[in-house]
Amino acid sequence: MELARKELGEEALLVNARPATPETRYLGAYEVVFGLLPPEPVSIAASTPIGDDAIRSELAELRRQLDRLTMAPGDRQVPPPLPAGKPAEVVCRVDAKLTRTVALVGPPGVGKTSTLIKLAARYGLARRKATQLLTTDVFRIAAADQLRTLAAILGLSCEVAETPLILDQVLEECRQKDLTLIDTPGFSFREMGDAAELAGYLARHAEIETHLVLSASMKDSDMSRFADSYAIFRPSKVIFTRVDETSRYAALVKEAARLDLPVSFLCTGQRIPDDIEEATTSRLNSLVLEDRPLRMGAAA
Repeated sequence: MELARKELGEEALLVNARPATPETRYLGAYEVVFGLLPPEPVSIAASTPIGDDAIRSELAELRRQLDRLTMAPGDRQVPPPLPAGKPAEVVCRVDAKLTRTVALVGPPGVGKTSTLIKLAARYGLARRKATQLLTTDVFRIAAADQLRTLAAILGLSCEVAETPLILDQVLEECRQKDLTLIDTPGFSFREMGDAAELAGYLARHAEIETHLVLSASMKDSDMSRFADSYAIFRPSKVIFTRVDETSRYAALVKEAARLDLPVSFLCTGQRIPDDIEEATTSRLNSLVLEDRPLRMGAAA
């Protein structure tokens, strides 16, 4: 304590003391920590003359803020009401028409496979169309088996195309089908190099309509980043899944407008084929402007 007071002054306090560790015992038997109490706060009024211009200016600003807070409601300036009439519509195109051959692309875990099965059930089986399912997902363990199982439940055929060359051959064999749906692997940001060959094939074949599948529950920044990385597939439409897991519907419309792609379908839940709905301007307006929960109707 005497040494601490000589170095730090009479206000020195003992903060902590403990036996020295074996590594530091050669320095002494104990480790001690000393400190000083913080100085007393200095009053602005005591240290600065009240007539100082800066202080007067700050007090005047505080007075103006206080006046605004305590102002009677009738005295406050209220912005004029919006003109009556039809509410502004969302700036977003919609297009739920399906061509004969459709491919779904998108990041992992967004629900491409379940969306593909919903499309097959509603727009293939329900309309008595000859439907073929294809998958190029040989990266994810048991992905092809999962689609085969779901296809078997619906009584549909499912083929696996391990390479774009095989995909081309299978598509040639399926030319007589009314509807062919292609499932693809979900590539992460680091795996986009592996997607180049398949992306090039789909981009070169204009007869294949490619839908970009994005999860509505994604962060806005992640959604935009994934959408930009999947631009190599040249998608013509966008599908939003998991719409029931978010309330930020404006973000979906904003992203579709940024991509300049029409929205084709909205999906929620796992029910097949109920939890899918064709995107319409009125539905998007009701979600964005009126914040209504998304409720799917019965299968068509």
